[in-house]
Amino acid sequence: MTRILIAEDEPAIANFLEKKLRKQGFGTKIAADGYSALYESLSHNFDLLILDLGLPGKDGVEVMEELRGQGEKIPIVILTARTEVKDRVAGLKGGADDYVTKPFSFEELLARINLRLRSRQAVTPEPETILKVGEITLDLHSRTVNTGDRNIHLSNQEFILLENFMRHPDRVLSREELLNYVWGYNYDCDSNIVDVYVGYLRKKLGRDAIETVRGVGYRLRTG
Repeated sequence: MTRILIAEDEPAIANFLEKKLRKQGFGTKIAADGYSALYESLSHNFDLLILDLGLPGKDGVEVMEELRGQGEKIPIVILTARTEVKDRVAGLKGGADDYVTKPFSFEELLARINLRLRSRQAVTPEPETILKVGEITLDLHSRTVNTGDRNIHLSNQEFILLENFMRHPDRVLSREELLNYVWGYNYDCDSNIVDVYVGYLRKKLGRDAIETVRGVGYRLRTG
């Protein structure tokens, strides 16, 4: 089992990540301060480290520099509220493999985690730029959407929402999954924003394109 160390001192975020990653089949452990993060990384065989920079006891950058200084090659994905360019540069120069800022989308973080794990295994992922479901074609590179011979203009949130549906055709996606993917873990879970944006997509793609599964969520029809 692939094991991930979560170095995060905010219990809500740490528990959220642990729950989500375990659902994906990963083994996890939480380190709530810098000293614990350093000890766990050096003492146990983890496959990846999610590292907050603002850890108590020992700053995340210090943790990372000590790990790299001792020859530890574990992939490190920084997850932090520090958004300034100088912080990104310092993190990447200090030995991080990736840098994600809070608030974050779990699906994006998961994609970055999987990329780093594949890189560690020396497997080069094939870039997927075109998604096609039925008559709908979505181009991730040009960020265009076509249905039949019609070009559909979508807002950024509509595009990301449709992308998630098209990556899971005929699968029922819960409102929570869609909310986390498009708007991030910290968005108000009682909001009806998912329903509103599904309505926008139906107006542009056709009312039957996305099916409501009552009490569960939504599903993109393949035919």
